[in-house]
Amino acid sequence: MPFIDYAEISVKAGNGGKGCVSFRREKYVPKGGPDGGDGGDGGDVIIQVDPQIATLLDFKYKRHYKAENGRPGEGALRHGKRGRDVLIKVPPGTIVRDMESGRIVADLIKKGQTVIVARGGKGGKGNASFKSPTLQSPRKSEPGTKGEQKKLSLELKLLADVGIVGEPNVGKSTLLAKLSSAKPKIANYPFTTLSPNLGIVKLKDHQSFILADIPGLIEGAHRGKGLGIKFLKHIQRTRLLLYLLDATSEDIHKKYQTLSREIKFFDPVLFKRPKVVVINKIDLLSRVKKIRISDDRIPICYISALTGEGLEGLLKIIRSKLKEIKQQTEPLEG
Repeated sequence: MPFIDYAEISVKAGNGGKGCVSFRREKYVPKGGPDGGDGGDGGDVIIQVDPQIATLLDFKYKRHYKAENGRPGEGALRHGKRGRDVLIKVPPGTIVRDMESGRIVADLIKKGQTVIVARGGKGGKGNASFKSPTLQSPRKSEPGTKGEQKKLSLELKLLADVGIVGEPNVGKSTLLAKLSSAKPKIANYPFTTLSPNLGIVKLKDHQSFILADIPGLIEGAHRGKGLGIKFLKHIQRTRLLLYLLDATSEDIHKKYQTLSREIKFFDPVLFKRPKVVVINKIDLLSRVKKIRISDDRIPICYISALTGEGLEGLLKIIRSKLKEIKQQTEPLEG
């Protein structure tokens, strides 16, 4: 299934139904009073989170959504029926934005979370509502008000606990596949991964976490170079970052600095999140070159995603860091 993370849609709520002008028609009552009912309210347009959906692909084919109009009122004080709502389902992590004002309408994260993005118009009053001591036979009614109409953008940012970042071909997809149930495309050439992948990693204590792998970052990614900004946004919600580096690189430290710089320029808040430096492909070396970084609080782990060497140690570090983060902060939703 193609991964679509941005869409634009137009929504129109239902109009309110018209109020009715009517008078009672009863035998032996030549001049019955007003009995025109009110019109029904128009339906709303509602967006709801559905965890079974993983992409905004559906909005590539359908971009216009319209709720039902309210029915007009009738005689005998019968009020018009309310128009049916339209329910639009989106994946968790969808940001809804009003395109005219640029305002964020909702950041939808939790299962079943809903937001009304366009409210239906109110039904008009029938003439029975205008009867008064001084006006016994009103011939007045109201039209219903119009429902709201908006143009919205939908932007998907994946929800994951841990995000893997690194240059192309450092083994991100291999690591994701080894640790989780995900089956990303894997090959020995750059940019194999053209869309983010998610996997669930199960730990021995019956706990689990969600791991995300995004396409490789190159120098200038924060300016959109390569696949850059298009996919960097998918790690903005992660609690912990894994900086994945290639052990066979001539200058691992320089690679680490480049990666750090790209993350920092893209989002300084993301840069300050807890991180683990992971040196991959140690199976290709007879002697592993140790890396030193300025912040000794950042754990460094040496692994082979291909053979599985060092993965148990990496999982212990990730579990410890996530536990530490959970104790220090509230659940991350921004």
